[in-house]
Amino acid sequence: MTTRTRTRTRTRTRTALRTTALATALTLALAAGPLAAPALADSAPATATAQVAGPDAKALQAAIAGLPNADATAALVRVGGKGPDWHGSAGVHDLASGRPADPDGRFRAGSTTKVVTAAVVLQLAAEGDVDLGRPARHYLPELIPATYKDVTVRQLLNHTSGIPVPDLPGDTFEEVYAHRFDIHTAREMVASATAKEPEFAPGTGQHYLNIGYTVLEVLIERVTGHSYEREAARRIFGPLGMRDTYLPGTDPEIRGPHNHGYQAVPRADGTTKLRDVTVWGTTDTGAAGAMISTTADLERLLTALFRGQVVPEPQLTEMFTVPADVPGATMSAGLQRHVTDDGTELWGKSGGRWGYNTIVIGTRDLSRTLVYSVNSTDAKGYAMNPVAARIIEATFRR
Repeated sequence: MTTRTRTRTRTRTRTALRTTALATALTLALAAGPLAAPALADSAPATATAQVAGPDAKALQAAIAGLPNADATAALVRVGGKGPDWHGSAGVHDLASGRPADPDGRFRAGSTTKVVTAAVVLQLAAEGDVDLGRPARHYLPELIPATYKDVTVRQLLNHTSGIPVPDLPGDTFEEVYAHRFDIHTAREMVASATAKEPEFAPGTGQHYLNIGYTVLEVLIERVTGHSYEREAARRIFGPLGMRDTYLPGTDPEIRGPHNHGYQAVPRADGTTKLRDVTVWGTTDTGAAGAMISTTADLERLLTALFRGQVVPEPQLTEMFTVPADVPGATMSAGLQRHVTDDGTELWGKSGGRWGYNTIVIGTRDLSRTLVYSVNSTDAKGYAMNPVAARIIEATFRR
């Protein structure tokens, strides 16, 4: 098996396992019962008004207690909804100083970037500049080869395009670490991916990968005549007041206050050491996963999006529609649907960069929302981080 094939297989397996782990955590979190009922109408007498139950503060505090530990060095959490909010943080800013984690610190938000990218594309669709049912090749004829002539913009958004991963250097952590400052362009990655044979015919399967959103980055720039970074800032970050959110481009640093991220690396003697991975280039992900943000900003994004203040109807429906004719599909345009055993439906997006795990998720009616950043010591690992799993359970369990 070649390195290229191993990388592709490892990516597919890891994504599937982490998605399964997240679904399992969400199922366990909601198994105890439904979310709190909404409050009575404002016109009801004060003595008869039912209070909306907030999150379990003790359980949330316990979920992030004891940091730093082997699983994570810090955690920042915001739980919102129709009851009282809960904000909490734990752990350290960095292991060297041992200072408390900055609760307002910026972090690498990973694939939650896709929520922003999807919103930009859907805004362009609402404005008549993009047709979701039209082949992407219509907009990028010189970049998308005839092999992928039938792949539509909608299929890029919901991961049903069949376009495989591009070739990127490195297979092991050490190899990837050695290339952490490499510069990649979206066009180069699209060209690398589309030079290969499709994984499946467009619309017949769903495989969660970054490549569809890399194509969308180039498409946004072609349609608008501006950089993806400018459009995201002009259309999303600015209007929503996301002042601590930005796209770093080729800068491997995190600007402004932030907590350090670490990766557990095996030693020859069988022990592990924690390597600081805070400074790391993100040009390999771009519109698929390069965003830097805060929990407050991501909560603002989630709330405004679900209220219809970012993407207008009917385009917003795309974000809450999973392809019905694709077996096992859970991804929509920018989001993922989780349905628990009791039928409770959650919509959101997780993300992982080395040293950082993030989630933005909530019920469609915003009765309960969760945003966290967990400085996982194995943020690109196969399993659900134990600290993150405890946060999810404490958030959505009554």
